[in-house]
Order: sequence, then structure tokens, then C-alpha cells
Amino acid sequence: MKYDFTSILDRRGRDAIALDGIGLPGRPGAPRAGFDAIPMWVADMNFPTAPGIPAAIRERAGHPAFGYFSPTEDYYNAIIRWQGERNGVSGLSKEHIGYENGVLGGVVSALNVVCSRGDKVLIHSPTYIGFTGALGNNGYEIVHSPLVLDGGGVWRMDFAGMEKKIVDNRIHAAVFCSPHNPCGRVWERWELERAMELFRKHDVYVVSDEIWSDLTLDGHRHIPTQSVSEDARNRTAALYAPSKTFNLAGLVGSYHIIYNPWLRERVEKESSLCCYNEMNVLSMHALTAAYSPEGAEWLDELRQVLSGNVDFACKFIAERFEGVRVSRPQGTYMLFLDCTDWCAAHGKTIGELERLGWDVGVAWQDGRMFHGPCHIRVNLALPLARVEEAFRRLDKYVFNA
Repeated sequence: MKYDFTSILDRRGRDAIALDGIGLPGRPGAPRAGFDAIPMWVADMNFPTAPGIPAAIRERAGHPAFGYFSPTEDYYNAIIRWQGERNGVSGLSKEHIGYENGVLGGVVSALNVVCSRGDKVLIHSPTYIGFTGALGNNGYEIVHSPLVLDGGGVWRMDFAGMEKKIVDNRIHAAVFCSPHNPCGRVWERWELERAMELFRKHDVYVVSDEIWSDLTLDGHRHIPTQSVSEDARNRTAALYAPSKTFNLAGLVGSYHIIYNPWLRERVEKESSLCCYNEMNVLSMHALTAAYSPEGAEWLDELRQVLSGNVDFACKFIAERFEGVRVSRPQGTYMLFLDCTDWCAAHGKTIGELERLGWDVGVAWQDGRMFHGPCHIRVNLALPLARVEEAFRRLDKYVFNA
């Protein structure tokens, strides 16, 4: 491969919660003597980003003035080109794009436009913990619509259950996750069409978190929620960012795509009320460099690496971890392990199992905060050698000790 996805990146002391947060209250416990920590909990990557991004930051930082600025045409054109080439989006223009400090902030701003505080909002479960905190902190009541596993072990929406919850709870807003975190589903067009028709039928506005859209695996392709119908285009606020794709979360910088002018103007007003929803000049240059031909080439190699890591992990689990089930993700770099049968067979709670992994340096994440009752979430965005080492430890010291 042209780019480096094998070197072990030393992130200690480099502002990385994934490593420096281990052992702190509320974080994975420090490993016992003899084991180093393998960070598999925070949803960021342990790879160096595309080389053009730090180069662009260095070039801009070389000029000694960092005053007020406006987003450049290059910034908007990079997003328009990227969405067109990667997601098949047509008709996107500068006026449809708006900056957001973060996807969660954009979610709340959009909900504040289409809801009243105290309203009920439909969200699928398992549920990204960020949604739980952001909506709860802003006075919204979450109504969960559980995803269900079909006979082939694929997570599916329960459309009848969704409709019943919408009607029974008089719901007029839904937060949609595409691809889904933590389950890793990349929704098919027919699924999106059916969901959006259901939302149209009951006049439900949709806030679609598509931050994982670039990280699809093994031939799966992201279909933007707004693209499935003219109505979907007008009732949806979609949120994107380069942060998951290129490991840029620390730079801060997301964006919305909203075609409906009534909705867009009010979301932009809502986002401005906090008085700090302003772009960072370095994050602007980082996005422009990321959404470049070199960034696309780097991303295609990354997706191959992540697909290989997922292949290894799922095969290892099936062969060695009796009582552990996992639905192979179609996108993201996360696994969501169902450990119900293993815990029952070994008389362990999920908390006890989690700590067994921490003890040997596998810093994985409690799935209960994602509404997985006996689940663990695992980040596979590491060099394959580190993934293999983590699974060897889990095999020897945890699941088959």
C-alpha cells in the first residue's frame, strides 16, 4: 500500500483520550503489570491521517496571522466535489452547506427548530451515547425503536414498531444514524425509502447523522438519506464531518446539508444563538486537504485495511469465542459484541467481563451505555498487528482462560 497503516502510532502524551484517559475515573481501568494498553474504546483511529492534511495545516500555520476570516470557495467546492464523487450527490450548492461545531450540536439545533422542549424524539436502539446525552441535556424525551436481527444476522429496522411508536407518542421528529453506530449497518435504498415514506406519512422531520458515511466496508456504499425522494430532500437535515474519516475530531469542524430554505435558515439561526458556532481556520484547511484526490486515495486504502480487520475479528470470534455473537458491520470500524450467552455460561456480569479485558490491556467499551444490555463495543481502527494481539489476549486470558 502507498500509505502507512502498519506502524504502531505512539499517542501517549499527545492529547489522546483513547490512551491518556485509561485509568481515570469513568474510563477503562489501567492494565495490570506486564500488559500495555491497546486502545479499543474511543471511536477514533490509531493511524496517521492522510499526509496532505498535516501538510496543509503546517503551510497555513507558517503565516503568523490568524485573524477573522470567512470560509473560502475552496472549502465549499471541496465538499460539493466530495459529496458528488463519493455519494453521488447532485444539485448541491454552497447555499445548502452550513458550518456546525459538531454533529451533535447540529442535531440539537435542528431539533430545536422542529420541536418544543419536552417533545418525544424517535431514535433506533442500540443508540449512540452522544444522542442520549445531547437530547437528554436539552430537554427531549427519547423514544427508542429497537433494531432487530434478521435470520441472517443483519440488523433491520422494525417499520411496524416505528410507526406504532410515532403514532402512540405523537412524534414529529426522528434522529437517524446512517451508517448506524454502534451496529454498523449501511442502509439499503429500499430501507431508506420505506423509512422516509413512513416519516412523510406522519409528518416527522428527520435529523440524519451521516458522519460515518465515508467508512463503508466490502463494497457497501452510503446512500444519503436526502437522496431517496424529493420529500426526503426537503424534510431532512443531514450532518457530516471529516472527523471520523480522517481522525480530525480534535480540530472541530462539521457541516450540515439542508436543502429546504425554511428549515435551513432556522437551523442556521438556532446554531448562531450560542455565539460560538464559528469555524476554525486550521480545520477549514484540514477539510479542504482531506476532501482532495489524495484524501480519496488514502481513504480507499483505509477502507481495505478496516475491512481486513473486521474479517479477522469476526472469524476469530466465530472460531474461538463460544457464546459471543456479532453482526458483521457493513460500515464504521466498530464491533458490537453480544456476550449474553458467554456471561450466562460463566456466571459473569458484563461489567466483570469488561474488567477482565481491561486487566490485560484490552481497553474496550461497555455496551450498556449504547442500550446493549450485555454488549461490548470494540474499535478495530488499529494496525492489524495490534488487533491480533488484543484478540490473542482475549482468547488466552478472558474468553477461554
